[in-house]
Amino acid sequence: MTVAAAPKTRERTRFQEFWTSPATRKLRRNPLAITGLIITLIFGLIALFAPLIAKPSGNCIRDLNITQANEVYNPTGAAFWTAVFAPPESCYRTERLSFQQQPTAPSAEAPFGTVNGYNIFYGLIWGTRTALKMAFIIVGVTLVIGVVIGAISGYYGGWIDNLIQRFIDVLFSLPPLILTVVILTILRARFQSGAGDYDPTIPIIVASCVTGWAGYARLIRGEVLRTRQLEYVDAARSLGARDFRLIMKHVVPNSIAAVFTIAVLDLATVPLGIAGLSFLGLGFEPGFSEWGQLVDAARAWLKPEYWYVLVYPSVFIVLFSLAFNLFGDGLRDALDPKSR
Repeated sequence: MTVAAAPKTRERTRFQEFWTSPATRKLRRNPLAITGLIITLIFGLIALFAPLIAKPSGNCIRDLNITQANEVYNPTGAAFWTAVFAPPESCYRTERLSFQQQPTAPSAEAPFGTVNGYNIFYGLIWGTRTALKMAFIIVGVTLVIGVVIGAISGYYGGWIDNLIQRFIDVLFSLPPLILTVVILTILRARFQSGAGDYDPTIPIIVASCVTGWAGYARLIRGEVLRTRQLEYVDAARSLGARDFRLIMKHVVPNSIAAVFTIAVLDLATVPLGIAGLSFLGLGFEPGFSEWGQLVDAARAWLKPEYWYVLVYPSVFIVLFSLAFNLFGDGLRDALDPKSR
């Protein structure tokens, strides 16, 4: 009598486990979340291939060591890879076609028209790269700071928790915009050189991180207070696991889902805040490829015949914010175990 061997079960890859997980299945069934993800990916492609969509000009061509803008399309040349992955600062300067203040209608040279002589199309395309770069840097730094401080506060408790939470209460008592303006004003005097040159990138990142980490810390603290009481944490502690290992391997990974969804939503609001600072004159200087600069330039030309100076920047800003909000809401619903 022969016994048939049991069929071998095929091991599933990590990607298959991720793709068939309950959270991913629910996210894939959410059409609004998928729409937001697609728009987000489109913005990412626009930012990545900005040098190919809006060809470099002026000093950017010189700094790329090329003689003609079309040379940037050659993938075998060094200029292509430099422009895509590490463009010089001059490439972020919006192409200026003239010094005429009055807007000019869309044309082949400037598909979205011009305002104050600046090419709106060039400013929006390269401004997408500025928006994404600043958003991911600011949200990434604030998320790390907030998670670390919040985890320490929630895990240890006692006077450490009390001290951190009272400091967070002080930050919450100050209006974020006013605190940001004060920090930017102080840092402006520190970073502005004698020649008057001022790069607001670091001051904006510092000011945004100072005002933004407290929300993540408060949220992660509440999750850690719940997670540290679970059985597997007690089991790991009884086996001799140190506090650092408990926090980094057991507590934080099981507490970060809620914070991660808030971070995705914040990716939509950070560029809006930077645009607001530029609109108030505290952000990037005129001529830099940043959406707030274009909105500020359009303020003086709010007439029906000059509709393009405000409509195109507004569409970019609204779509960018809408995409991350749709995807963030869908991600929050997918990761929420109560809604499954």
